[in-house]
Amino acid sequence: MRVIAGSARSLRLKTLDGLDTRPTTDRIKETLFNIIGPSMYDCIFLDLFSGSGGIGIEALSRGAREAIFVENNPKAMACIRENLKFTRLEHKAATMTMDVMNALYNLEGDKVFDFIFMDPPYDRGLERKVLEYLSGSELVYEDTVIIVEASKETDFSYIEDLGFSLVREKVYKTNKHVFIEKAGKEEIC
Repeated sequence: MRVIAGSARSLRLKTLDGLDTRPTTDRIKETLFNIIGPSMYDCIFLDLFSGSGGIGIEALSRGAREAIFVENNPKAMACIRENLKFTRLEHKAATMTMDVMNALYNLEGDKVFDFIFMDPPYDRGLERKVLEYLSGSELVYEDTVIIVEASKETDFSYIEDLGFSLVREKVYKTNKHVFIEKAGKEEIC
């Protein structure tokens, strides 16, 4: 896995061995950032279920002002910190080694995010819990883009009931990215 573009372009990132994390492939990451990349400059980015930190690091490399990485696995968080140091982006990053729901609660009233990316373990309903929380949170505003990486089968039909709208969906071979904003928005970037 590598950084695709920006200040840390082409640098290889470490990942955890085994099945503890599921890094987003370079091809899927490149497609994602072709969609959101033009809006990265000076944004505040939240990377939930961060794994090895590849998505948040890509955002920082492409000009994000700040990224917060949330990961409850201490080994994965050590990997994120190594990757941040290796890419020389640690000065623009904060890390939180804790459960995502606790992290959201702790961030409340302190930050408002332009982008929230989450790649939770598939098919456990964790994305729904996060979206339910965010529906009443001050962490998002009318222009916040929430991106969920999920299995192709994951159902998002409930998001309108939470006050969100599905703006875009990009389906890959085995998974998809779903782009969500507060209801009433017409475009994502």
